[in-house]
Amino acid sequence: MDRYACGDDAAFSELYDLLAPRLSSFAMRRTRDEGATEDLVQQTFLQMHCARRHFAPGAAVAPWAFAIARRLLIDTFRKKCRGPVWVDEDDDDARESVAPGASPAEVTARRRLARRMSEELARVSETDRTAFELVRFDGLSMAEAAEVLGTTANAVKLRAFRTAEVLRASLGDEAREELEGSW
Repeated sequence: MDRYACGDDAAFSELYDLLAPRLSSFAMRRTRDEGATEDLVQQTFLQMHCARRHFAPGAAVAPWAFAIARRLLIDTFRKKCRGPVWVDEDDDDARESVAPGASPAEVTARRRLARRMSEELARVSETDRTAFELVRFDGLSMAEAAEVLGTTANAVKLRAFRTAEVLRASLGDEAREELEGSW
């Protein structure tokens, strides 16, 4: 991002290749619409382009990009007067998390767990859910998620941990293995 901010247009390709898949995943979980996801990612990069002169050299680009995408999502939802829509995890996300060659029973169990986890996440407060998703699904560090959310890393850690505890309590042993690796 530093090179791009200084006017090196060739650096944009590298930046796009690095961030676009992560931003797409972030947006798809919230919109459930490929077209809306593509629009959001493109709008995020457009805003990054327009604001690149103001980017602080040496700063982390991922939290900045996610913060822009998050604000765009919020603005979009407000304009449409509707809340976030949750992804039915029967699709690619659930399939990707199952090892290749998994039995149909394993695939079905994983999809069922993903669906139940999605339902439970929908019951958690927006602030806790967002912190959990940024850390667990989008791979941001606690500090990066804190930048996106405009809070402290300790607050993000508490929110994400609280959400994981709710999932463990409500989903029992099914979710323990899934959540153990991240905490």
